[in-house]
Amino acid sequence: MSDLVAALAVLRDRFGHAAFRPGQADAIEAVLAGRDAAVLLPTGAGKSSCFQVPAVVLAARGAGVTVVVSPLIALMNDQVDALRGRGVAAAAIHSQQDDGDRLAALAAAERGELAIVYVSPERAVSPGFLRLLGRAPIAMLAIDEAHCVSQWGHDFRPEYMRLAELREVVDAPMIALTATATPRVMAEIARGLALRTPVTVRGDFRRPNLAFEVQHHRGDEPRLAATIEALDRAGLRPRSGAGRGIVYCSTRKKTEAVASALVSAGFAAGHYHAGRTGLARDRAQSAFALGRTRVLVATSAFGMGIDYPDVRVIVHFQAPGSLEAYYQEAGRAGRDGEPGHCLMLFGAADLMTQRRLHDRSAGGHHDEALAQLERYAHAASCRQQLLCAHFTGTEDHAACGRCDACIDPAAVRAAGGRSGRARAAGVGDGASGAAPAAGDASAAVLGAAVQEVIVAAVGAATRKVGRINLAKALRGSQAKAVVAQGLERLPQYGALAELEEDAIVATIDQLIRDRRLVRRGRKYPTVALPGAPKPRRATGAEDPGGRADRPRGAGPRTSSVTLELDRYRKRMARQLKWKTYMVFQRGVIAAIDQLRPTTKEALARIPGLGPAKIARFGDDILAVVRRQAVQPVRD
Repeated sequence: MSDLVAALAVLRDRFGHAAFRPGQADAIEAVLAGRDAAVLLPTGAGKSSCFQVPAVVLAARGAGVTVVVSPLIALMNDQVDALRGRGVAAAAIHSQQDDGDRLAALAAAERGELAIVYVSPERAVSPGFLRLLGRAPIAMLAIDEAHCVSQWGHDFRPEYMRLAELREVVDAPMIALTATATPRVMAEIARGLALRTPVTVRGDFRRPNLAFEVQHHRGDEPRLAATIEALDRAGLRPRSGAGRGIVYCSTRKKTEAVASALVSAGFAAGHYHAGRTGLARDRAQSAFALGRTRVLVATSAFGMGIDYPDVRVIVHFQAPGSLEAYYQEAGRAGRDGEPGHCLMLFGAADLMTQRRLHDRSAGGHHDEALAQLERYAHAASCRQQLLCAHFTGTEDHAACGRCDACIDPAAVRAAGGRSGRARAAGVGDGASGAAPAAGDASAAVLGAAVQEVIVAAVGAATRKVGRINLAKALRGSQAKAVVAQGLERLPQYGALAELEEDAIVATIDQLIRDRRLVRRGRKYPTVALPGAPKPRRATGAEDPGGRADRPRGAGPRTSSVTLELDRYRKRMARQLKWKTYMVFQRGVIAAIDQLRPTTKEALARIPGLGPAKIARFGDDILAVVRRQAVQPVRD
């Protein structure tokens, strides 16, 4: 019996499917032939079958157990329960088990009695488990949610970077699977997992039954109205009936507020986020699964492995952090093939929320992801075409005919244009209007959300800072004065990149008039929080008119290592046609200058330099350090 015939028999007899979905047969055939595989299939396209089916085939042949690395305990337990229900010998090994169950699962795996064993990435590379892998018969390694390997991915987890160590003790094919990865991320997955000439499988990312839509709203009131309209259109207001809906929010506080508002509006709604107790989360998910609540308001904590066939509508009350996250969450609609509605509510303040939430150690990776998301929100072409092109890297996708841009392109262009003009004028969520700013009557004073960012940035500054340099830093400028003052290290650096500098300066002046900030100094005035102790003298300064102008001879001297590395990354960015920050961040340069690494092992300890970048740029960086370390500093 050929490999594919055997696999089809397992698919039919154990899993109840008559035929493979697109991409599944290619992935299964590759691993059964002993090849590595990198699999990109959209949410709902049957990724798990790509390793579960061959695992059963290999176990029946006596080849051994398949080890599946999965990031979530709940997802492991769900899949193990489903497999056991189909008569497949499976187990999970994780921290929430009691010692007896864990030891029994380990012993069964070592004896070759299991077809599949699930483990977390942390446990997979633990010394004890690696020893087990060296003793047990291992048929295959499967890395689920493999985009977690990549720092360009939306769920990067450092533990995934060590999974290549499994290849040192196991000589078996490895299959890496993800539902959301761009071509760049797929390449980094292959490198990060040390895949050996992998067969690459890309599925069809079209979801013809889903209608994608973007609406531009400022403030919660219109967003709530749009959410209620979408839920009503899906028939979800009655407490019983067919179908359900998910509303995603970015923060726990917003999740609770939206759920409360929906309950007040007559919906059977619950809420789910990581801040609730485990029991409360289980009850919320159980009520949703059993139909006692038809709408669940959740953060991204309600994520991987969620599989309900009859989700009729997905609303993103706030824009998520990337197109990858959006497509994964929106893709939970319409898994039964029936129509589904995916609505994103977008405002400029959503980007600031995501910047605050996100670990800034990812730096430019997240900035680029937000830029891609913003371009999608303002686009006037087919939404599904844009999403498919993002993941496949090709443009040959037919228009869906169902999204807002296909149905009414003129209205979409008008809405995107209005939003763009509002952003250019500095009118974001919670904007307070267009009060004139001192020195620039045309600039609008920005709203409460932006004002909070400005005040937080002033509080985070460790040196004196003038209003112009502060505005430049908040927009992500790499001007000489901004760099000299170290303002690119502010947590709020680049948080207002989409706003005009004059509008930010006008808002700083308004904050001074409102006494939320104070002006200090006469010749070179700076801004500070009221009552704050005076920081060290600023290295850059501004003239009385407020224009940045660093005095000759002022400021710290910059080491030759920093200067040379900055020149190198700009040169490489030109050669690779990248943005400068994509080579490596200024924070990386500062760390290199401080630590002066002499080996690639030392480079690997610097945050922001992953294996892929060390492989590409490591030798050059070390050469710069060796060449420049003994040279004198320069102004």
